[in-house]
Amino acid sequence: MFDRPASQPSLQRSHGAARIVMGSQGLADLAQSGSAKAMLPRVAAGVPEIVFLNTSGGLASGDRLSFTAILRGNARAVATTQTAERAYRAEGIAARAEVHLHAGENGWIDWIPQETILFDGAGLDRDTQVDLAPGAGCLLLEMIVLGRLAMGESLCRLRLRDRRVVRCAGRVVHHDAMVLDDRTLPRLAGPALLDGARAVATLAMIASHAPDLLDRARALLDEPGVTGAASAPPGRLVIRLLARDDWPLRRQVNRLLAALRPDPLPRVWQV
Repeated sequence: MFDRPASQPSLQRSHGAARIVMGSQGLADLAQSGSAKAMLPRVAAGVPEIVFLNTSGGLASGDRLSFTAILRGNARAVATTQTAERAYRAEGIAARAEVHLHAGENGWIDWIPQETILFDGAGLDRDTQVDLAPGAGCLLLEMIVLGRLAMGESLCRLRLRDRRVVRCAGRVVHHDAMVLDDRTLPRLAGPALLDGARAVATLAMIASHAPDLLDRARALLDEPGVTGAASAPPGRLVIRLLARDDWPLRRQVNRLLAALRPDPLPRVWQV
């Protein structure tokens, strides 16, 4: 038996799912399991806040995490995460994260999670699916930080597949995807890709009035250290941001959210 190589120990995997349903009068249903939690902080004014939390502290190889927020007709809410998500080094199987959002007729949902930090060697497949009923709208934010910048970490290995799809009355109206892997990492410094940026963000609003906010958004794209551009396809406003550091990127995002949303930022964003 001493001639056989030692087998690799089976690593513990984290699995979690949180699902919350909101009506026009507040909470209608809540289910949570594993490492995923959903909280409803008390707010003095403004729309209800949904705060999702991954109690495992991050996403490692083989982990599974699912967040679901369902708003019934005429309901409004803002959903976010308690802190930045971290994707750790993954050996073999990538971590899987899913976000499912639904806004009923004439409803509105903001999905503004805090940033995702990708450690060297991270593997993450993330899928965000949004379903809007007629008359509903949404605002979506994704911020990604490549490496632990304060520690001077450079990414040598990475696997990221990030997709966001929005459907209105069953028809796809917005599809945004990003793929970063070992083949693209050496070319990220090129002007056609990230131009050396280590922090990126995409802000998208899907609503009939979204294109009307284009000039307001462009007027704010002047944060030092951040390169940004905004466009307004029919029924949408899309803003893309690049920065070499996450702090100026977050300042720029905060300014945009304050200008594009009628409500204050969630309390966890103000800590």
